[in-house]
Amino acid sequence: MAFPRFTERYQTLIQTSSISSTDPHWDQSNHEVINRLAEWCEHLGFNVQLNEIEKGKWNLLAKKGEGEGGLLLSGHSDTVPFDEGQWQYDPLTLTTTHDRFYGLGTADMKGFFAFILEAVEQIDWHKQKKPVYILATCDEETSMLGARYFTDNTPIRPDKCLIGEPTSLRPIRAHKGHLSTAIRITGKSGHSSDPAKGINALDIMNDVMFALQKVKQHLIKHHQHLGFEIPYPTLNLGHIHGGDSPNRICGCCELHFDLRPLPGLSLTNLEDLLLSFLQPLMQQWPERIAITQLHTPIPGYECPTDSSLIKDLEELTGQLSATVNYCTEAPFLQHLCPTLVIGPGSIEQAHQPNEYLEFKYIDPTISLLKNAIHRYCF
Repeated sequence: MAFPRFTERYQTLIQTSSISSTDPHWDQSNHEVINRLAEWCEHLGFNVQLNEIEKGKWNLLAKKGEGEGGLLLSGHSDTVPFDEGQWQYDPLTLTTTHDRFYGLGTADMKGFFAFILEAVEQIDWHKQKKPVYILATCDEETSMLGARYFTDNTPIRPDKCLIGEPTSLRPIRAHKGHLSTAIRITGKSGHSSDPAKGINALDIMNDVMFALQKVKQHLIKHHQHLGFEIPYPTLNLGHIHGGDSPNRICGCCELHFDLRPLPGLSLTNLEDLLLSFLQPLMQQWPERIAITQLHTPIPGYECPTDSSLIKDLEELTGQLSATVNYCTEAPFLQHLCPTLVIGPGSIEQAHQPNEYLEFKYIDPTISLLKNAIHRYCF
């Protein structure tokens, strides 16, 4: 059987569904995608290692060449769910029209693996001096399980790492992190005609929200990074629900908020800060205020400003590096080596109906990957 060409590989990746979601109705294994990537990598001379991290959740690490250091090219193998009624095209079929690839994962970001394999296929490897690695992770769209596991367990130490998230081929050197937190107030319900016989959870939540506004102002005043368009950590009160009737004392209320820390602001310090502002209320209302994380927190990330990787990629792309507010796996892979986020397609297409990647990115992306491999592996 002939080895599939670029567009065929792209089509296979898109049609092989690998949704990750906190909703069990949507959540799927990524095993089939990982197996297909493994077959292709082995055909191109890679040594391939597969790891099942949790049931149905797999990572792939492929290595071509010997020695230490080299270049790690990384991406995630999962996608978000989709709203089928809002898609003009089949999300699980690669549709080619209007000089674009349409389909779930075309930009974010299974299609990136087709670009890597195309670049690898076009290179003459006879003078290779250092290894090139391909990493495909699981569950980036939920817990970042794959990147966390890989960073904690891998023995490899590449010289440099590129993560192929859609950045319009602009090097991204830093981004904020993400905490998503729930605060639940348990009061005591009762008839609204006699408030003293109950404990109104909404009243306590009002004080909690006032404390969180103080946290927000503290972060703006004391934490600044001028490399970001919004130069301070943001705190957003995003969802609240409490009570069931105007003539009942509210017995329960829950608030969800998110906080996006700057790189360098540790998650532990941030959690301690939140607790310091909420502690007086927790002492006033013992066992009535519960704080839980809605998902595992993600730290901020920044590639060291003196890293040659930044200068190299600015030179290769002709674009200055930038910062963004969304999260990637970079905070974890950065523990292994200097890491930049750069890939084809626009982040504006991520998680959207009719997701697409424009053909204008095809040749520049393949060229960029070939040049990066030559620079760090030859």
